[in-house]
Amino acid sequence: MKEIMAVIRMNKTNATKKALIDAGVAGFTAVKVMGRGKRVEDAGIIRERKEELLAMAADEFLDREEMEEQVTSFLDGSRLFPRRLFTVLAHDEDVPRIIEAITGANKTENQVGDGTIIVMPIADAVRVRTAETGEAAIW
Repeated sequence: MKEIMAVIRMNKTNATKKALIDAGVAGFTAVKVMGRGKRVEDAGIIRERKEELLAMAADEFLDREEMEEQVTSFLDGSRLFPRRLFTVLAHDEDVPRIIEAITGANKTENQVGDGTIIVMPIADAVRVRTAETGEAAIW
């Protein structure tokens, strides 16, 4: 048995839920989390994303300096930002299919921030309703 944890963009939540259901996943948990990933060092990528984000955030009610400060702190890694954490318990043989589903739903062309998938071994699981244990408890 394995536990698959996937940290993804908030705007990819529905696509990820659909992908997991389409992949035949019996159940999963999703929670809101805050975090940051690896700092992007490529100035070209940072400049492009900054321009995109400033254009998206253009609002006559926001101060330009405040908006630029928020976008800069988002890009330089000094600020935490919202993500969604999906947790899936799976049989060992199902892990590649589930990872493929999550990856397919979350890969973007942004070159940064598409998420992280972590796979860990599970010693045991118990289904509360039936008291089933081990492999029988997860599907």
